[in-house]
Amino acid sequence: MLEAIRRWRDAGEAVARITILVAKGSTPREAGAYMLVTSREQVGTIGGGRLEWDCMAEARTVLTEGGERLERHIPLGPAINQCCGGAVTVSIERVVDMAALEREVWKEREGLPQLILFGAGHVGRALAKSLALLPLQLIWVDAREDEFGPVPPAVDAQVTSDWESILDATPAGSGILVLTQSHTLDALITGAALARNDLRYVGMIGSRTKRKRFESAFRAIDIPQEQIDKLVCPIGDFGVRDKRPEMIAAFVTAEIAARFLGEGVSPVDRESSV
Repeated sequence: MLEAIRRWRDAGEAVARITILVAKGSTPREAGAYMLVTSREQVGTIGGGRLEWDCMAEARTVLTEGGERLERHIPLGPAINQCCGGAVTVSIERVVDMAALEREVWKEREGLPQLILFGAGHVGRALAKSLALLPLQLIWVDAREDEFGPVPPAVDAQVTSDWESILDATPAGSGILVLTQSHTLDALITGAALARNDLRYVGMIGSRTKRKRFESAFRAIDIPQEQIDKLVCPIGDFGVRDKRPEMIAAFVTAEIAARFLGEGVSPVDRESSV
């Protein structure tokens, strides 16, 4: 969204904002969800189907015929050929201050949870692409600059071997995902992350055999077992034995969404997920 806002601002493009003010019952999106629309493009979503299509049409009418703001109360029933059963109140308005909108979206981004991805190998590259689609701040770390390849938009790629400083600067409640080229480095980063005991998610690529060996090493340096038990390893283990990087990335991304970003989601049973 930031990329689109800056591009539209520089081009002098007229922009409308569609926001769900109230959501009652079963609705495609929650109150506060919004999207931005120009005469030819859109970013964000208020929920697909006829609701969004009609609101986008009205937004483009606002842009071409004038007017600043309007509200619509829309039951999501037979009248618009949707069967959600709920209702929404939507505002549609022309954006008059693009700089203020950019600051707002940037502030929203800064409030997203942080996930540190250590490792830019095959799986790391696949993960960076898929994780970049999630609502989080993704910091991607590797000492090997040539390994990153194209960095997805909004991903903060950091070329450094100083993983300790990165980890020290990571806020409490963040997530750590470790998949470096070295088992020794995996152990060092993962052990330091578990020892903190204030991170919401600590995941490490590897087999159950690797986990058992690492657990013994962690106990040897006095990391309490209850902290070791929080380690997710194997990662993305949904019982599908496909080790292509893109498949691993898909399942790990789903795991991150449920365990790290999900609100009110019960942890997946430990026997099937770790």
